[in-house]
Amino acid sequence: MFRKQTAVIVSSAAVGALLLTGCGGGDGKDSAAPAGQASAVAGGKANGEAVDFRSGTAKANNAPPMTGDWANEPGKPAVKPEATRWVQLTASKAGALDPVVVNGAGFTLYRFDKDSANPSKSACNGECATTWPPVLVAPGGKIFLDGVDKSKVGVVKRDDGTRQVTVGGWPVYRFSKDTKPGETNGQGVGGTWFGVTPDGKKAGKGAGGAGGGAQTGPASSVVLFDERNFGEPAQGLAGKGCQNVARDNVASSLQARGSLKIWSERNCTGRSKVVTGDVADLAAIGFDNDVSSVFFG
Repeated sequence: MFRKQTAVIVSSAAVGALLLTGCGGGDGKDSAAPAGQASAVAGGKANGEAVDFRSGTAKANNAPPMTGDWANEPGKPAVKPEATRWVQLTASKAGALDPVVVNGAGFTLYRFDKDSANPSKSACNGECATTWPPVLVAPGGKIFLDGVDKSKVGVVKRDDGTRQVTVGGWPVYRFSKDTKPGETNGQGVGGTWFGVTPDGKKAGKGAGGAGGGAQTGPASSVVLFDERNFGEPAQGLAGKGCQNVARDNVASSLQARGSLKIWSERNCTGRSKVVTGDVADLAAIGFDNDVSSVFFG
């Protein structure tokens, strides 16, 4: 009698697992895998959350174009975290980072030193999650794996109840100032943000320190931090020529790859100072809470 009951329970669980394989694309419409193609783990669980793992890319699995994880057009920043019906994790190369995990649109994914990997826990909420949008997957959604081991991938529930993808236990994020696939502007920011490798480690040589690369030539972007030593919250600025700061007169530190000129007034007027690379304390150069505009080039 006991053996019969056990068999029924196992059979029911198998049927329930198969029912999870029909989740839709990022537009909310149902999308099935190609005929005869099975998911790597149909209706599997990652950190206790039901997900549908599938081998290969979203395209190979016939996911609808321009859906899913941050499939935004180049030049359009990722600033609003949204749970999508599918997420793609691809082992790739971006800038000097090789290997590093990128998403379905080719954007670099990052990990945060202030998070926890065991147990998985995100410490980036509120304004931080606007600068660094977490990679979110909808309940029952798909995760496509291309060169990333399924055993390294999970899902953790955030403070707001959404489900964030993890790699090697580390919650992963986009950087809002990466506006084109392959950019790595978030590498080394604050000495705590780094591209994530397929096994959850920090990408890039010398990833244990700040900066994430040589700081030579003119900078094309800068991250301005409200606190000294690159403390959040932060805001980014990029472009050519003179750019006004959205929240001016609040920066106490900055990070840039290259040289730029900071100004005390908007439209690049007032006092100015040329800086190269990271400045952990703007008070040391007389610009604490006094940056209103930046000149690139």
